[in-house]
Amino acid sequence: MDITVIGTGYVGLVSGTCFAEMGHDVTCIDIDEEKVAQLSNGEVPIYEPDLNRYFERARAEDRLHFTTDLAEGLTDAKIVFFALPTPPGEDGSADLSYVLEAADDVADLLIEADAPEYRVVVNKSTVPVGTGDRVEEVFADRGLEIGREVDVVSNPEFLREGSAVEDFLKPDRVVIGTESDQAAEKMERLYEPFVRQGNPILVVDRRSAEMIKYAANSLLATRISFMNEIANVCERVGANVDKVRLGISKDHRIGPHFLYAGIGFGGSCFPKDVQALARKSREEGYDFQILDSVLDVNDQQRRRLAEQAEDYFDGDLEGRRIAVWGLSFKPGTDDTREAPSHIIIDHLLEKGADVVGYDPEAIETTRETFGDQIAYADGMYEAVDGAESLLICTEWHEFRRPDLGAVRDHLETPLVLDGRNLYDPARMAEMGFEYHSIGRPSYAPETNQEAIEEAIVENGQP
Repeated sequence: MDITVIGTGYVGLVSGTCFAEMGHDVTCIDIDEEKVAQLSNGEVPIYEPDLNRYFERARAEDRLHFTTDLAEGLTDAKIVFFALPTPPGEDGSADLSYVLEAADDVADLLIEADAPEYRVVVNKSTVPVGTGDRVEEVFADRGLEIGREVDVVSNPEFLREGSAVEDFLKPDRVVIGTESDQAAEKMERLYEPFVRQGNPILVVDRRSAEMIKYAANSLLATRISFMNEIANVCERVGANVDKVRLGISKDHRIGPHFLYAGIGFGGSCFPKDVQALARKSREEGYDFQILDSVLDVNDQQRRRLAEQAEDYFDGDLEGRRIAVWGLSFKPGTDDTREAPSHIIIDHLLEKGADVVGYDPEAIETTRETFGDQIAYADGMYEAVDGAESLLICTEWHEFRRPDLGAVRDHLETPLVLDGRNLYDPARMAEMGFEYHSIGRPSYAPETNQEAIEEAIVENGQP
């Protein structure tokens, strides 16, 4: 089947590549000439595990193409996906200008055709409830016959950065929002190869499909903020959030997912989608109070490590070298949008600290934000060399089992502030670290050098 994907951002590029992997002929369209040239030359501009492999195979077999020419991309397309950005406005509402402009352009080209062939236009972008109706109105206003020449479908994505390719190829579920039997049949046929393991294709009305995406992300964000609130209470009452998490996760009504305490959520989805749903609710005359609280808690949580560092040094961070491990908002990606690490770095810079950061993949995307305001290390141990504190912001695998003896040797002050609860607090204290995590007890560090050295030899990797 010939497929066109408008937008080569994260969702568009992953979607186009995975459709091509399943044998479809895919044309991806973008207005960014430099980006299209880069993709046409075989360069993938984002880091995502396995994406390069499938991308190269699809190009080698001539199933994946890139262009800036919308007319060229629409010539043979049976299904047209909108994978366009919907950034939050100042009031938190989703900016639909890219989606509606694309709908205008597609409608104009379809009208220019002498006998428009039936096409399905699919909103893959995360859009507020009712957006499909607005896109459909664009086509109807141009004189296109809905149901005969075009149908508009909602098909929300559920891709986790760091495992997006696997999520696309083996989805938990596929949601198709349409009232058109013809469109539903085409979409079901498209997705059948992806759900051979038995996971469902859910065909619902378009508005419900749009709401499903926002409801899912908002619920997951709520679980994160709830556990961070529990962690903050645990610190005050002497409980351990890890044990609390274990105890509640065994309840089959709750389960284990998204119950890890830390320094909050970031990325391109959760903050934006929660804001958008809260805003849409207010527009409809409903005050979604839980979502406002979820965002407030997250804003506070993302500053925790910077505030802990400031408290430790009695408010004086001027000229202090602070190392930050982890710059992406989560492991497995180079995406730094809404990353807690960036909120923390902003605070540290405001207080005059000298920040050096390290991340396996997100150095360049961080450099785009901070430029030369911070230093960038080539390795994790280089980052801590001479630092007065280490702040851990992202749980990359290599941070889970470091040589802590080397870390302690490199640090000017053995202070570790762990925003992802990677290490055992008691062991860290035995090795002489001043170690603070989220929602777990802290122990006085060992001061006897001989005992510290013995503990490092025994427990160098906690």
